[in-house]
Amino acid sequence: MSAPSTSCRIDVFWHDGMLDHDTGKGVFDTGMNPGFLEVLEKHPENSDRIRNIVSILRKGPISSYISWHSGSPATIHQLLSFHSQAAGTTLSAMKYILDGYGELIYALVRPPGHHAQPTQADGYCFFNNAGLAVQLALDSGCKKVLVLDIDVHYGNGTAEGFYRSDKVLTVSLHMNHGSWGPSHPQNGTVDELGEGEGFGYNLNVPLPNGSGDKGYGYAMRELVIPAVEKFEPDMMVLVIGQDSSAFDPNGRQCLTMDGYREIGRMVRRLADKHCGSRLLIVQEGGYHVTYSAYCVHATLEGVLDLPHPLLSDPIAYYPEDETFAVKAIEAIKQFQMKNVPMLKDV
Repeated sequence: MSAPSTSCRIDVFWHDGMLDHDTGKGVFDTGMNPGFLEVLEKHPENSDRIRNIVSILRKGPISSYISWHSGSPATIHQLLSFHSQAAGTTLSAMKYILDGYGELIYALVRPPGHHAQPTQADGYCFFNNAGLAVQLALDSGCKKVLVLDIDVHYGNGTAEGFYRSDKVLTVSLHMNHGSWGPSHPQNGTVDELGEGEGFGYNLNVPLPNGSGDKGYGYAMRELVIPAVEKFEPDMMVLVIGQDSSAFDPNGRQCLTMDGYREIGRMVRRLADKHCGSRLLIVQEGGYHVTYSAYCVHATLEGVLDLPHPLLSDPIAYYPEDETFAVKAIEAIKQFQMKNVPMLKDV
């Protein structure tokens, strides 16, 4: 067990080349023009959402806590370790931790990656940025790596890459959306627990729509933290997507800045306890151009464990009712205690 960190800065890895990826316009994410709309919207995974995240971190009140670093393209050899600019930047960020230069690192990347599987692309994702970073950590001597994914969609690609390994615990908190076709055959249900040596090391937490801050907080306390305490990782990867937010067009989970801030704080404390504060944060989805940036800001405030919010929430009044989420989480907890060997006595 490692001593708590005194780190009060976050190193952000970024490359302007990631803005060049043009996803086009159409009806939501189809790229189609039906011929009767005067104004076509940008594809949800467009560069504007990331421009605002970069901007709020450079110019917002958290800016004095941020150090900026340039990423670099990945090599073919590195890509083949799990299956661009985004993949290379995430690998640069992980290497920065492994080489002992920093502890709290944020890989601000696009396109996203957590749906990309070892043999195929999926859901806006081409290369699995987090998966590549995890493999680099294992290849560099880490014994146990935790991946906690809070994007609104199941991190199926990352789970698939380590589905048969007991060296990586993949935990995904996501909307209960199921499979969406041949490129995404996984359902993200509680019974997808891993296979072989990896059985019990893939924990899915499909949450009801509208679970909100209280529902996610309850899931963290009742499911995620006990599993991490049992697993005792020596490296942690937090996969973040702001599409779980109350404003996002691609999700319905109703998280606010307070919810993201508290998740960041919980994860930081787990990293301090188990990993010598070594924590890689990897950007995924989040499609509301303004509120996604606010939620990133709040997440990093939590990771820094700041005593007070630096930025006020434009929708702080948003009401929520967590009772239905608590019921679903309790059912998941009972299933895991019955079926996951590591969690039988939790």
